[in-house]
Amino acid sequence: MSKKKEKEIKTNAMRILEKHKISYIVHTYTCDEFIDGVSIADELGQPHELVYKSLVAVGKSKEHYVFVIPIENELDLKAAARAVGEKSIEMLPLKDLTNVTGYVRGGCTAIGMKKDFPVVIDTSAKSLDIMIVSGGRRGSQIELKPEDLAKAAKATFADVTVKE
Repeated sequence: MSKKKEKEIKTNAMRILEKHKISYIVHTYTCDEFIDGVSIADELGQPHELVYKSLVAVGKSKEHYVFVIPIENELDLKAAARAVGEKSIEMLPLKDLTNVTGYVRGGCTAIGMKKDFPVVIDTSAKSLDIMIVSGGRRGSQIELKPEDLAKAAKATFADVTVKE
């Protein structure tokens, strides 16, 4: 009896990257519920400085914004607000994440959300050859060039993390 090859489940993010002819590598890990980015990097054996997380915030204008920052860093809300031209922003309540983005916590990525929200990638990514972000579902990470992420997510770069 022959085994059927398990078909890779493509996420919306992966389909968008392919549509833009952007090459990427998928890294998978076993995950049933949310685990933080540091644990994911360790599980995949990846250096922490290459792995980024996607955070969703809401501005005073009620607009939503996505910030892609290193997993060990914290979003600087004032710098992030300046980067998107808002007076202030706050983190999107977790209970609203799936409804707003179409993604679950731990599977949220800047590519392929329900709507095209403004995306800002922390400038630290510019110095990297590759970066790793969520693949659009838990258990899946995508490795790609920072400029390719910016192209696919229509993102800009800005300093948006808390400086020590």
